[in-house]
Amino acid sequence: MPISTLAVLSPGDMGHAVGRRLRENELRVLTCLTGRSQRTRTLAEKAGFEDVRTLDELVVESDIILSITTSEAAQALCEEVADAIKTTGAEVLYAECNAIAPQKTRALEPIIANVGSRYVDASIIGGPPRPGYSPHIYASGEHAAELEGLRDYGLDIRVVGPEIGQASGLKMTYAASTKGATALFTQLLLAAEQMGLLEHLQAEIQDGPIYKRMLGAVPSAPSRAQRWISEMQEIEATFEHLGTSPYLFRGVADMYRLMGATPLGDERPETRDADRTLEETIRLLAGYTSADSPSDS
Repeated sequence: MPISTLAVLSPGDMGHAVGRRLRENELRVLTCLTGRSQRTRTLAEKAGFEDVRTLDELVVESDIILSITTSEAAQALCEEVADAIKTTGAEVLYAECNAIAPQKTRALEPIIANVGSRYVDASIIGGPPRPGYSPHIYASGEHAAELEGLRDYGLDIRVVGPEIGQASGLKMTYAASTKGATALFTQLLLAAEQMGLLEHLQAEIQDGPIYKRMLGAVPSAPSRAQRWISEMQEIEATFEHLGTSPYLFRGVADMYRLMGATPLGDERPETRDADRTLEETIRLLAGYTSADSPSDS
């Protein structure tokens, strides 16, 4: 299928960077910014998106729609796009790129199919595109191969299988290993700091590979924590659906909820102090966290 116009909903941290990569490779990129924040508008403008007034206009003009939003907003956005497709009679390829459980993406597929359009289960693994780098974008389902045309515009598209849910399942397991580990690292470092043992713990682990991962992951985690809560809940739902324990990632979501409730959680990747060290991050978090005092009884 020839691709002339693509839409991204919405141009946040990942979405605007994906769209910018496509624009840099001369693909027309649309979005609809009605009701969106000033930050989102600024990101879209910097990335060179065209803003259309309504979703009706967007679905009529687009060949492909990439849904790149938060996990908790994925279903509502899918339903809004389906309503616009039904109203206009448009036919588009809808790529659900969010971090959601396989069973959820399987439930969303008929919402698009029942209004006469095509659905792809997709997932993005890695950080936002930057010069010389693209995240891996996995796709699955009957229409997954249609996304491969975006390779010509600078994206690393990889078809993982023919079934809806395979791409999302890969995302769930991968994110469990990365963001799950980051939450664990943060919690144990925070506990060490609260007990006056941070320096001793660092001395014990600083020569190993885990400490290197801590240095790279923990300082930036609070600025992403609010958006990661719902993703951890999707991982929890995935594991519960598979018959394994959901409780581990219920705890991980709680850890991101704790980080997100601090002033560090109100920062964004472009506004946080990029020079803030691991130690400074943990000590700031400890200052915002009150440990329970031991009972006198």
